[in-house]
Amino acid sequence: MKMSDDPPLFVLDGGLGTTLEDLFGQRFSSSTTPLWSSHLLVSDPHTLLACQSAFAQAGADILSTATYQVSLVGFAATRTESWPHGVPAAHVGPFLEAAVRIAEQAAAAGPGRRVALSLGPYGATLVPSQEYSGDYGATTPGELEAWHAERLGLFLAGVSGLARRVSYVACETIPRVDEIVSVRKAWEKTYERLGSGEGIPLWISCLFPGLGDGAVATLPDGTSAEKAVETMLDPGLSSVVPWGIGINCTKLHKLGALVERYEAAVRRLVEGGVVESWPALVLYPDGTNGEVYNTTTQRWELPAGGQRPEAPWESQLADIVRATRQRGGWKAILVGGCCKTTPDHIARLRRALGGEVRNGEWPSCCPATN
Repeated sequence: MKMSDDPPLFVLDGGLGTTLEDLFGQRFSSSTTPLWSSHLLVSDPHTLLACQSAFAQAGADILSTATYQVSLVGFAATRTESWPHGVPAAHVGPFLEAAVRIAEQAAAAGPGRRVALSLGPYGATLVPSQEYSGDYGATTPGELEAWHAERLGLFLAGVSGLARRVSYVACETIPRVDEIVSVRKAWEKTYERLGSGEGIPLWISCLFPGLGDGAVATLPDGTSAEKAVETMLDPGLSSVVPWGIGINCTKLHKLGALVERYEAAVRRLVEGGVVESWPALVLYPDGTNGEVYNTTTQRWELPAGGQRPEAPWESQLADIVRATRQRGGWKAILVGGCCKTTPDHIARLRRALGGEVRNGEWPSCCPATN
């Protein structure tokens, strides 16, 4: 049974770090550029602007800032000619300001585009990165909450008028159920600092990296998709309930089944009176041809037994989006790509979706602070 009118549809950008490598000649490794794509805020902001502008020109309605792997530890470990001993905490703010400004400049290439502040999980800042495994050692939920609150504080202090300039905050690639709670609790403190009425619409997205089908896929910590949805939305866990929930950094062949599991979980929460209404849905799967990222070799490799898809990426994703819209329920749908998704992928996706995309006409269900 269809639950509502077709939800409005908007296009996200793609994989910033992998596009910088694949199309703009950048090379990243944890030993030389611990900030990964955020390193360009220090070393090469002009190339960063060119990359983000390419996504805007491809038709992305929402551009993500180059801040996914930002951390004080990452800046301190960064070595450039201008910063031979690393970037100390007192000097990080201007680089965060630059991240928002560069995304704004890229978005200005066309009407109606918005900016999302990209924030990866704690595991994305570890060496090697651990968002695919969720292995944080002895880190406690309280420590995770404090870490996320500290990083959010960096943006509040470093970016002038953050709540007016950023339309959404994307807490992405969350691999653990306890980190979902930690993110939400950290945002409670952040909203208090922003002041009444200054909250920024938040989405939280998780990843499902294991091999197999989306019908049985779990978060890296073993949590089910259903439990992840409940943890993202249950108001009893935090007063901050995300505007949107999503799936990113996940293989496309799993997406259809995972979306249906998300829908079933949200429906139970709504029918049970736990939440009043449906959130938005945010989908940005990997743009790979079956490859997965090997954190040891730091290369994208086709795993043993892996298969390459037969249909084009954009056709598969457009079919999933159409089926999801027809079932209704979601407040809005945001769709784009994650790792290995280039501006060309996004342009082809927008063409595949055709007139279904809202073309920058943002309805009231998609609020913005800017």
